[in-house]
Amino acid sequence: MTKPTVDAKGKRRRIRFTAFRLVKLFSAFALLLSACGPHMPEEHDVTAGGHHPSSHGKKTANAVSCTDLKEKPQAGEPVKTFHLTARAGSLQLDSGKTVEDAWMFYGPDPQPELRVQEGDRVIVHVKNENIREGVTIHWHGVILPCSQDGVAGVTQDAIRPGETFTYEWIARHAGTYWYHSHQQSSLQARKGLIGKLVVEPKKPTFAYDKDVTVLLQELDDEQLANLANRLHVHADPGETVRLRVINSRNSTERLTVSGAPVKVVSIDGNDLMNPPPVEKARIPVGSGQRLDLLVNMPAQGAVKITGGEKKESVVLGRGPEPPASDGNRWPELDLTRYAASRSPLPAPKSFDQTHTLELDWSFPHRFTINGKVMHEIPPIVVREGEWIRLRIVAKGGAPHPMHLHGHRFAVLSKNGAPLPHPLVMDTVNVNQDESYEIAFLADNPGLWMIHCHNLTHAYLGMSMMINYEGVTTPHRIGTKSGNHPD
Repeated sequence: MTKPTVDAKGKRRRIRFTAFRLVKLFSAFALLLSACGPHMPEEHDVTAGGHHPSSHGKKTANAVSCTDLKEKPQAGEPVKTFHLTARAGSLQLDSGKTVEDAWMFYGPDPQPELRVQEGDRVIVHVKNENIREGVTIHWHGVILPCSQDGVAGVTQDAIRPGETFTYEWIARHAGTYWYHSHQQSSLQARKGLIGKLVVEPKKPTFAYDKDVTVLLQELDDEQLANLANRLHVHADPGETVRLRVINSRNSTERLTVSGAPVKVVSIDGNDLMNPPPVEKARIPVGSGQRLDLLVNMPAQGAVKITGGEKKESVVLGRGPEPPASDGNRWPELDLTRYAASRSPLPAPKSFDQTHTLELDWSFPHRFTINGKVMHEIPPIVVREGEWIRLRIVAKGGAPHPMHLHGHRFAVLSKNGAPLPHPLVMDTVNVNQDESYEIAFLADNPGLWMIHCHNLTHAYLGMSMMINYEGVTTPHRIGTKSGNHPD
């Protein structure tokens, strides 16, 4: 193969630089638009405008409030208790830089990792010290009662300065999760009100020697991994490392691994069956998604996992790092064809309801579902025990990582082709001109958001509700209450 000339190399660098600047320009443009997003009504009830297809608009008797849907404590159950304080202030980064106006959840440290075991009752006392706009905590990917979902104006009012709110739920599903404020989430997650959450299994599916969690985030336009651009994990030859990667950013990140093969063993907290080793591939992680990687350390040298616009890296091992490689040239791994989930959802052949969600963008600042934004969109109303199929089609402004609260879902097809094996997720990344069919069992009564987890897109309209018939809420979103979930 002929080596490229210096001019050709320079041209490629200029093209990459131009593309990089365009991405940054679009991001800045999106943030500018977010300052003048869709008009927020004075007051909006998220249950308004929807009814079950068979109810003909009739009100359901024996209505129950979302705030009353809780899990009662049981005698002798294990309990893990945490105290978090939301606080605005300056933050010294590992890189030496200081962020003057960072908003953080503080425990012993900023953005503490919460680790519990499957079956634990989790109690988290959250105090808002000085976040004027108020805060909440949404437990992303966790299946819990509606009252604990942490969505301002839906399941609770935002926690105001000086106030405390206690969340309480049972960690029923082992896996990698995360938490973030769902009050002004497009702003507050970016300001730092996020953290890592791991539910350890009682009986591990995979054997490993070290367990490390990495949170990819943006903080005041500084792209960071664990508040640093580099993380070094000491691992000896022959050891196995489980690396839990959480993408809290608004963009898809593509990971490359050098120095050893890697297995993707879990997606969105759902373990996979017999995942094959992967080499020289870009592994996509959509916004809001979590991937767990399993790496067997080689006899010599280190393993390097790289990803992100600024090429953050995680180095595993004590030996010399593997030589640099152009991972941008590697093919992208299609996770929908990679491996089956260990605990699939047995979706039926016929469904009680089917809905199409067409995702689009219209100039200057509307990200829409079926041509409407947020409070204009009538909720999908379901009954407990129904199977619901959603056809999600991305027309414009993609990618759109669509996240469903309160449920896991089966991915049935991609671009009209059935998946070769069952796959369970809670966030599906729908790229431009792609379509997915997903299905979930309505087995968790409540009021649940489904929205794009590019949180700027959600703020600009790409958010709606899936409500159970007969479930109400005393809370309201809008300028009157000051509850702004997106």
